This record gives sequence, C-alpha cells and structure tokens, in this order.
Amino acid sequence: MIVVLLGYMGSGKSTVGQVLAKDLGFDFLDLDAYIEQKQQTTISELFDSKGELFFRKVEAEAVKQLSKDAKPLVLALGGGTPCYSDTMHFLVNHPNVKTVFLNLSLKNLSERLIHEKAKRPLIANLANENIPEFIAKHLFERSNFYNQAKLSISADDQSVDQIVAEIANDLDEYNF
Repeated sequence: MIVVLLGYMGSGKSTVGQVLAKDLGFDFLDLDAYIEQKQQTTISELFDSKGELFFRKVEAEAVKQLSKDAKPLVLALGGGTPCYSDTMHFLVNHPNVKTVFLNLSLKNLSERLIHEKAKRPLIANLANENIPEFIAKHLFERSNFYNQAKLSISADDQSVDQIVAEIANDLDEYNF
C-alpha cells in the first residue's frame, strides 16, 4: 500500500509523512527529494533551468514509477503534483493507493510560507504582502484536485501526532 499525502505547499506533508511512516512501519519518501536525487539538481534549479512544465512532467512520471513498487510507502507529493497530467486521476483509481489531503487554512499557510519562501520557488520572489493572494488563487485552482482525495484532514489546530492518528485510524477502518 502507498499512502499519498497531498495538499498545498507548507501544509505539513513531509512532516506528517515522516511520523506516519514510522508509526505504520512504512518507508517514507518526499517526492521533491526523490526528484532532486534523480535529476541531480535542486527543485529551484530545475525550475530555473528547464521550467515548470518540464518539472511537472518529471513529477507525473515519478509518481507513476513509484506506484509500481509493492512495498509499503508514505509518499509526500509536491503541492502542485496532483494538478498536472492525469496524476490525481491515476492516484485515486490506483488500487494500492490511499490519497490523503492535508487541508490547512489560507491564514496558516500564509504564515508558514512567509517564513519559508526562500526555499519555495513559486513564491521566492513575491513580496510578503502578496503571498496570501497568491495562495488563495492557487487553492481555488487546485481545490478540485485536492478534494478528490479519499480522505481529507483539517490540519488547522491539530498537532502532527493528532493528524497521524486520524490518518492511521482511517486506514484501519478501511483495512488499508
């Protein structure tokens, strides 16, 4: 089984994913780190040198490749990964994949991302006051994809352990 965590950048996919994987006894993989290793460059450099469309193609191919592996895995996607190619359709229809949307409010995402923007190529060059509007636009555009996840977790006002427990309980209920 593969538990795929999706949501906007800064929603806690990697942090939650590491704890969830440990609790379940699964391997953990951050898709961005996997791509960086395979491409032998950083995501920022990949965006700069080859563009976002190339990056999105690499993402989609990586998700499909990783989904072929039979070993238990928690996979943290990039924020835009489910929104390109047919990636979300592929994931929700894959018999061995459980998709989980970590839903965080615009306010909390903005607060987190303002402090992390140097590491985030999509917002690195934005003024802090423009970040909430940028995020709101993306959330609107991406909500259709995110809302297709089999499980949606409201991550506001919950600790990592609470989020992990909620996901684990859901996996138990549905015998995943």
